[in-house]
Amino acid sequence: MKPSQLTVSIFCLTLVLIVAGCTDPEETSVETISEQTIPSTTTQNTVNLSGQNFTVHFLDVDQGDSILLEIDGKSMLVDSGESDRGKVVTAYLQDQGISTLDYVVATHPHSDHIGGMNDILNKFQVEHFVDSGYHHTTQTYENMLTTIDTKNIPFKVVQAGQTIDFDPAVDIEVLNPASAYSDELNENSVVLKVTYGETSFLLMGDAGLESEENIMEAGYDVNSDILKVGHHASTSGSGEAFISSVSPEVSIIEVGAGNNYGHPHDEILDRLRKASTVYRTDLDGTIVVTTDGSTYTVTTEKTGTISSGSGAYTSTDSATEEQSEEYVDSSSTESTVYVSDLNLQDEWVQISNKGSSPVSLNGWKIEDEGNKHTYTLQPYTLNAGSTVTVHTGKGTNSATELYWQLDNPIWNNDGDTAYLYDDSGKLISKLES
Repeated sequence: MKPSQLTVSIFCLTLVLIVAGCTDPEETSVETISEQTIPSTTTQNTVNLSGQNFTVHFLDVDQGDSILLEIDGKSMLVDSGESDRGKVVTAYLQDQGISTLDYVVATHPHSDHIGGMNDILNKFQVEHFVDSGYHHTTQTYENMLTTIDTKNIPFKVVQAGQTIDFDPAVDIEVLNPASAYSDELNENSVVLKVTYGETSFLLMGDAGLESEENIMEAGYDVNSDILKVGHHASTSGSGEAFISSVSPEVSIIEVGAGNNYGHPHDEILDRLRKASTVYRTDLDGTIVVTTDGSTYTVTTEKTGTISSGSGAYTSTDSATEEQSEEYVDSSSTESTVYVSDLNLQDEWVQISNKGSSPVSLNGWKIEDEGNKHTYTLQPYTLNAGSTVTVHTGKGTNSATELYWQLDNPIWNNDGDTAYLYDDSGKLISKLES
């Protein structure tokens, strides 16, 4: 119930004004971002190919997204995973011999997409930063903006109908966000249609059903060979009509093993499997697609080269291997206890136990963004299949209701994150709202 800090508001307002200048219609013809007046009606690249392979890496960053595009010495990073994955992404880029990123794209401000950005911005020379322009006043997002400002990195806000001039041989169309933002943060994700010769990729960020409908109604050609599935294959996206229109040969899901959200959802998996070969970072590790513009190969970290495609695609669906022992990784087993809900206005957070056994929460801690407030649970056992609600204010504790006993609100109505730590100080779960 506490308002955003004044300094944050001033910073965001300043950024909005800067962005407004950057996206003035008379300036959209600069070398980096160009605006189209109508949706594209073709995915065929009309310029000569560079003679180089175009490679797209879908990094295994646990429950989050990070995608690297490379061609002819140029590179673009789309998202960076959670904050604890920033070093993983950095190491991967360095292993590819990358020291400069021509573009970095933040599809939207959720921490599982931009959490690692500060590591990236501080370790690499970044020539251009692309953002959805939809503000979110979490500390993670504000830290990212501050670093961009401090390093004077050129910052652009994109919207549907524009293109990104990454490389002359690669067409990159922006299909989302729309000119009018949605109230739902995920629906403002930057969606990119990337085409190299006859091979096309559709990168959906966390865009869901609302965005899918808007994109189709706008008349964009979404038909693509490789689909990066929206929102970790949640039922909030990948509608039947949209998947039919995309008609992917390969669908790639970036998702963490044993995540607390149940991603990917079975209904979406079934839909994708009927249309395409499905790969998942939780099962296959990092997935790399390499194309010469005519054919492509799919290589996975755990199983090597899996398949190739050209438009007459045949391969074994990696989903058929999901029950194979080689995918079982006991070290990745997640806690059965997690943050299941956070209500910023009513000032409460819920902790749930999805396991089959009770769990002692004695000494566990709940913290807000920036660790400004900490609640330590006293002797308390959360039964299997149960949920406890922890209220900020004062009250009498019960089996299902606990009270922080504070006089003042702590959660930031403009956006905050609840962190759950066990009694050893290990981060068990977090939820951003």
